Amino acid sequence: MMLGVKDCPVTVDQDGNGLTPTPPKIDLRDAQAIRREMAVVYRDMRSGKMETQDGTRLVYVLDMIRKAYETGILEERITQLERIGHGNP
Repeated sequence: MMLGVKDCPVTVDQDGNGLTPTPPKIDLRDAQAIRREMAVVYRDMRSGKMETQDGTRLVYVLDMIRKAYETGILEERITQLERIGHGNP
C-alpha cells in the first residue's frame, strides 16, 4: 500500500539520484491533532483519493495512537493527584 507517495518530497543523494520518497511528517502531538488526521483520512476516503479499506486501517491505527496518548495523560494526572493526596506536590 503506497499512500500518497506521489505527493511526497523525494530525497536526492549527492550524485543527484532520487531516493525513496520521504512522506511528510504528520502532527500527532495531542488528541486534537490525531482527530484532525483522522478527518483528513476520512475526507480522502469520501473523495475517492484513498481506498476505503486502506483508510479504515489507518483510522484504526490512529485511534490506537489516540488511546495510548490519552492513557499517558491519565496516568500523569493520577500520579499528580496521588502526590497531592500524600502531601508531596
